[in-house]
Amino acid sequence: MDAILEQARTIYEGEIDFEGQRLAEYITYGLLSVAGAIAFLVGFATQNIYQTLYIGLGGTALTFLIVVPPWPFFNKHPQPFLPARTTNSALQGISIEVDGKKVS
Repeated sequence: MDAILEQARTIYEGEIDFEGQRLAEYITYGLLSVAGAIAFLVGFATQNIYQTLYIGLGGTALTFLIVVPPWPFFNKHPQPFLPARTTNSALQGISIEVDGKKVS
């Protein structure tokens, strides 16, 4: 059960890296542009605004399904975090008071 919850948590967090964000942006621009052009051409050829709207909405929904979920190909270049520092020698002798109580 813990393994299933861990997988669900990983999916829910939706981590993508900077390259994945750039890729998602390019995919969004490309798919919406293509869907808009196809919707316009089909609507112009058939003179039917409903077909234009349905094709445009379908392209938007397709773009949403491709870009919004955190697919694994959006996290191929993760950035490593710096290790946590245990002590900071510059702040060793400093004491901080909050409401008359020492914090550090």
